[in-house]
Amino acid sequence: MKFDTPAGQNHNDQLKVVGKPLDRIDGKFKTTGTAPYANDWHDPQAKLAYGSVVGATIAKGRIRSMDLAQAKAAPGVLAIVTAETAGTLGKAKLNTAKLLGGPRIEHYHQAVAVVVAETFEQARAAAALVRVAYDTDKGAFDLAAVKEEAKNPGDVMGSPPDTSVGDFAAAFGAATHNVDATYVTPDHAHAMMEPHASVASWDGDAVTVWTANQMIDWATDGLAQTLGMPKEKVRVISPFIGGGFGGKLFLRSDAILAALGARAARRPVKVALTRPLMFNNTTHRPATIQRIRIGAGPDGRMTAIGHESWSGDLPGGGPEAAVLQTRLLYAAPNRMTAMRLAELDLPEGNAMRAPGEAPGLMALEIAMDEMAEKVGMDPVRFRILNDTQVDPEKPERRFSQRSLVDCLRIGAERFGWDRRAAIPGQVRDGRWRVGLGVAAAFRNNMVLKSAARVRLDDRGRVTVETDMTDIGNGSYTIIAQTAAEMMGVPLDHVVVRLGDSTFPVSSGSGGQFGANSATSGVYAACVKLREAVAGRLGFNSADAVFADGQVRSGNRSAPLAQAAGTDGLIAEDAIEFGDLAKTHQQSTFGAHFVEVGVDAATAEIRVRRMLAVCAAGRILNPKTARSQVIGGMTMGVGGALMEELAVDTKRGYFVNHDLAGYEVPVHADIPHQDVIFLDETDPMSSPMKAKGVGELGICGVAAAVANAAYNATGIRVRQYPITLDKLLDRMPDVA
Repeated sequence: MKFDTPAGQNHNDQLKVVGKPLDRIDGKFKTTGTAPYANDWHDPQAKLAYGSVVGATIAKGRIRSMDLAQAKAAPGVLAIVTAETAGTLGKAKLNTAKLLGGPRIEHYHQAVAVVVAETFEQARAAAALVRVAYDTDKGAFDLAAVKEEAKNPGDVMGSPPDTSVGDFAAAFGAATHNVDATYVTPDHAHAMMEPHASVASWDGDAVTVWTANQMIDWATDGLAQTLGMPKEKVRVISPFIGGGFGGKLFLRSDAILAALGARAARRPVKVALTRPLMFNNTTHRPATIQRIRIGAGPDGRMTAIGHESWSGDLPGGGPEAAVLQTRLLYAAPNRMTAMRLAELDLPEGNAMRAPGEAPGLMALEIAMDEMAEKVGMDPVRFRILNDTQVDPEKPERRFSQRSLVDCLRIGAERFGWDRRAAIPGQVRDGRWRVGLGVAAAFRNNMVLKSAARVRLDDRGRVTVETDMTDIGNGSYTIIAQTAAEMMGVPLDHVVVRLGDSTFPVSSGSGGQFGANSATSGVYAACVKLREAVAGRLGFNSADAVFADGQVRSGNRSAPLAQAAGTDGLIAEDAIEFGDLAKTHQQSTFGAHFVEVGVDAATAEIRVRRMLAVCAAGRILNPKTARSQVIGGMTMGVGGALMEELAVDTKRGYFVNHDLAGYEVPVHADIPHQDVIFLDETDPMSSPMKAKGVGELGICGVAAAVANAAYNATGIRVRQYPITLDKLLDRMPDVA
């Protein structure tokens, strides 16, 4: 099915099942411990072996020698695989560094060997006996130190690195009011609960890998490319994923090392990365340095906006696209954005929840508050004044839907924004200085081709098969809701099977494109199945009504199950998206409001309450969507107050590479959260009229916290995280 005209009235608009806040259909498996995660896989008939990964202890250089003698002689050892013994390996095109290093080392904890043994304990003990000698090269590990060497990275996510409209320099220089500030965001870790883990098993020249991966088709491609084998000989299975946040978008070393270890040991092999390896061996959100300049006239209207960002990655990697939202979020006739990329020898930088917008808004939305103060205007009013209904860089292109102003106004009313003190540091609650902060939320709406297979059986039950994944985002449930709505059956008459490369290729989970794209693919397959059912029953498919397990056309009706017969009916189709995104800018919007208390004596910051107002098209399931948004809000608090990968700039690795040293928010840090979804649909987006929402929840949150802390104390911090040491010596007198 080609989606190239705006969606009109269709079957999903009945909203009998779609749009309802239903419980997750996979919830019972997760709460009873029966959901099969990758590291849980076992076959009682298979003699499962275990692999332990040896990571490089330098960040850049070469392996001079590797002594495996003691490891080979250790109890239970079945095989040891290194780059020298693995045979010729390709490099998956979506991976920056090799997943099995040697002799050249590209980053700290790059895998250099996997030791396979009968038990996990034996594998781990033997891996500790591998002796590697290195020749170390000088590396670059500090973004600030190499900032001036950063280069134009070329196109980023299909967009040019630099844009220019009007005469930014002249307009900025002539503005009545100016802000010119630099903001710093650190490296962040995904820190998901489930480890990167895989089990591989060979059957002749074909391999099956049970793994934790968000994008099944990408993983299948990557395995085939790396192992140099036909894609049809690779099967990837990932029915449940315990958190990904972008860290499991691409093939990682656990999958390739499990496959290599299983081939060498002639046994199924399980490999799970330890927590330190997850931090240094996989990917992370790169640090940024961002300079933002805003000019405004005496009436508060922005006349110029400029946003420059620097980030770093391994050679061949890409930048953190932190300026993209600035190209679309606010009006100003004179504009400039630029991205620069420095080469760093740190572990690979890549996608983490809302790549680009999350760190970009951490800077932009503080700058907007600073500008509002300069012009003497309330921050909410200032943002509303500078709203736009067209793409500021391409004014001929309107937004398909843009409800940012509604988000700000509704949020301000609901949150009690009118009680905010305009002058910082004025409100006290006992020992706490109290402040309110706001930030706009923005995330582009992306869609990808997505396919599904739908089966109808003689009991009137519908089975959906697609390689879509569920990373905790509710894919099972919204896909079931879509099929139930389309086929007119109760939700408990739908079975959803996900995460298997033998199923039709879906969009996968990532980039906030999964829900909208995957359900649209199920919609397309169900349209075909409806046509097949109508044809089997002799009905006109154009006027057939599917409801309550029946099919009606005119004055005739028949049970849905009757159409299936004894053999059942199968339909398969994909949704392919046309050029509507070129004629209308498609984005999601929101507003975050935060209240914090700052201890007058210690400068400790505590979040007291939070509100998110989101405009993201049709919300397919308000309960699962709310869960996604509050998860994003919580991650935003982490980015604001505690999350930072500490870089050893001499040795080139992340020092705090575990969940003790890398702090993330817990329940006690977030006492009250509320989420409001605006009632809207976007016919330009998809036949579901939905858009993504899972990443919108993090966008802008950190800046809202920072702005609230400023309102409480009068201290402006532009370097994240906002830890108490950055406030303490500047705090107002306790008295």
